Amino acid sequence: MPRIALGLEYDGSAFAGWQWQLNQRNVQACVEEALSRVAAEPITVQCAGRTDAGVHALEQVVHFDTNVQRETRSWVLGGNANLPDDVRVLWAREVDGEFHARFSAIARYYRYVILNRPMKSALYRKQVTWCFNPLDEANMQEAANHLIGDHDFTSFRAQGCQSLSPCRIMHFIRVFRDNDRVIIELSANAFLHHMVRNIAGVLMEIGMGRKPTDWAKELLALRDRTKGGVTAPSDGLYLGGVYYPHSFRLPKAPIFELLPPNAARFVHENRK
Repeated sequence: MPRIALGLEYDGSAFAGWQWQLNQRNVQACVEEALSRVAAEPITVQCAGRTDAGVHALEQVVHFDTNVQRETRSWVLGGNANLPDDVRVLWAREVDGEFHARFSAIARYYRYVILNRPMKSALYRKQVTWCFNPLDEANMQEAANHLIGDHDFTSFRAQGCQSLSPCRIMHFIRVFRDNDRVIIELSANAFLHHMVRNIAGVLMEIGMGRKPTDWAKELLALRDRTKGGVTAPSDGLYLGGVYYPHSFRLPKAPIFELLPPNAARFVHENRK
């Protein structure tokens, strides 16, 4: 039975999240319905990481098994012909049966975009998080450096997180300004529920000068979510891409080309 991997892009503004939910518009149901029409049989997909309501994807990766034979081009064109305008198939590949979109991943990459100006955006109101207070991106980066490495991220995960372990390996965090936007880029072996949004909330508090840069380090040591500050909104959060061993020969997300060499070191080492 062939196994197919797909790269997906979607605007999460009008979705209740990735996962299938009764009486709620979700990305998974849209994708499965579209692919089932192409296959003329029911298709169930497994994703690299479930995104919450309002969260976007520059590249989500999924896989599915099917009894039918289709050219990879047909999965892309046929899938897009049956998908709503806010979801697109970027690529399709037939993969080894050992490939799993979630369990084969060696790291995930997220991007959090903050519009930092006095006025909200009329055009990007659901694609960025707005902060009218001036942010000091240098202080945010200094604070973020404390989170790089192998840590217990209890203070940065949702209280209802179901992960068995709060420990994750943060490969890099990069904070920089692009005109009136402050962008946070993060990569880890995996992320806990609300982990990126909680980190963004902490860094924004530090960027506004409400907390010192050492606060991020203190929160790690406390291992107490109740001390961890505000969860940042979902609007500015993007699943940017998923890293897999080079042996699977999947396309590399274009967003990876924008990362500086030092931040992308982990990626390059694992793509050899």
